[in-house]
Amino acid sequence: MADRYLNFTGTAPGRFLTRRLGLPQPAPLRRWGAEHPRFEGQLLHLTAGESAHADALGKVLAGTGLDVVSSASADARPVAAVVDATGVTGLDSLAEVHAALHPVVRSLAAGGRVVVLGAPPSADDHHQAAVQQGLEGFVRSLGKEIGRGRTVNLVRVAGPVADAESTLRFLLSPKSAYVSGQVVQVGGAGEGVAAAPDDWERPLAGRTALITGAARGIGEAVAETLVRDGADVVLLDVPAAEADLTKVAERLGGRALPLDITADDAGERIAAFVPDGLDVLVHNAGITRDRRLANMPAERWSSVLDVNLASVLRTTDALLAAGAVRRGGSIVATASIAGIAGNAGQTNYAASKAGIVGLVRSLAPRAAAEHGVTVNAVAPGFIETKMTAAVPLFIREAGRRMNSLAQGGLPVDVAETTAWFASPGSGAVNGQVVRVCGQSLLGA
Repeated sequence: MADRYLNFTGTAPGRFLTRRLGLPQPAPLRRWGAEHPRFEGQLLHLTAGESAHADALGKVLAGTGLDVVSSASADARPVAAVVDATGVTGLDSLAEVHAALHPVVRSLAAGGRVVVLGAPPSADDHHQAAVQQGLEGFVRSLGKEIGRGRTVNLVRVAGPVADAESTLRFLLSPKSAYVSGQVVQVGGAGEGVAAAPDDWERPLAGRTALITGAARGIGEAVAETLVRDGADVVLLDVPAAEADLTKVAERLGGRALPLDITADDAGERIAAFVPDGLDVLVHNAGITRDRRLANMPAERWSSVLDVNLASVLRTTDALLAAGAVRRGGSIVATASIAGIAGNAGQTNYAASKAGIVGLVRSLAPRAAAEHGVTVNAVAPGFIETKMTAAVPLFIREAGRRMNSLAQGGLPVDVAETTAWFASPGSGAVNGQVVRVCGQSLLGA
């Protein structure tokens, strides 16, 4: 559904009125496109504190294709800034983060990127822990004020900085247009092993991915994006959607698997359908049955929990036990900001999506250790789909505007984040829940 307000604010009268009335002024977001797949221009490589990663980080940033510089010329408008704050251990070095970004933040190009690299807060040094946790508040606050379609994210590096290459490539590209105010840890306890793909443009070449709920909407977008990245796809949806599922599969050169994911033997049937195994398992299927708890019959509760959570638990357990997800593979589940912040009328849905967060945090370290598989989740915010198009006007507008980018996301935004998780280069990213919500004002 078209965002008429966004289109209006792009006109001269719209800009004038929104400025005079103090209304949100969303900027059109640049997303990945075949003709312009990456940004072009200067990337500022800045440092706060004593970093041990300077040379290695420089090599990683060079791989982005941007012109890496340590300071911008007077007339330049850098497209990105990366601040290496991994060596920040006290208040004096924390001040260097301010000193690094204060002179350049206004000059950053519209739709630009700011990424701060930090270190995990120490359990043994409360001074280091205090200032490294301070970076989280800094990043989230800057994301809410920077405007003009720019994004700000924090990457905590717990191992070699080379393991963060996939994450930095994602966050410094148009693919992360609707991801802002997020904290991602790379490496640490329970991580997998990052493996740089032969071709960063097609990191999933030779890999097989299964996507549930793939007949339409976000699931279809995920399938399209994984195919773009080289994957062979198996598309799963309920038998009632078989006609649509088959059309999508034929268009993408994939295989259709009409199957009720809530069936007790769904995992076994998936394993039989892909006897050579999977490299990527995307749990996207989900439903809503909204009603306030006082008016919610048991059937509405149980149906949502069965599709959104119980089926994920059952099929994941079955596929891991059968060895159907190959070592070096990934599982990506779909949570929601409703599961993080709650939402009136959605106690069932929020419980199911919060359950996904719990699943990821508990299973991720064990899946990596026992099966060589990473487990992560995307948590969408307001995404423009047929479902949100049916939401009443004022609620829909609130959902669109109550984030730092002042607009709704698109299914492809969720798909791009899923593809980043699925890349073999992201093997050191494990147990993470990343919100794809334009930095919604709801939730952490």
